[in-house]
Amino acid sequence: MKAETLTRADLCEAVHHEVGLTRQDCAGLVERTLDLIVEALEQGETVKLSGFGVFQVRAKRAREGRNPKTGEPAPIEPRRVIGFRASQVMKARIDGAAS
Repeated sequence: MKAETLTRADLCEAVHHEVGLTRQDCAGLVERTLDLIVEALEQGETVKLSGFGVFQVRAKRAREGRNPKTGEPAPIEPRRVIGFRASQVMKARIDGAAS
């Protein structure tokens, strides 16, 4: 089974076929939607897409790590990371598609 990747262009094309707007308008719509999600996450907000999932920003504390090549201790700075939790609806659909 070959794994395929869904791209922004694929999303734009799908919106174009479903809605009937021009490809340029669809591209703008997809880009603006993604920009709004990123802007909300930058501000530390939670983004919930009903039936899809929840994107959340989490703060990770500073910690001591190791350089895998040398084994030397290396400090890891505190950072913010994005987490995604799929909704029950999505989990059920994915599980159903695998069967």
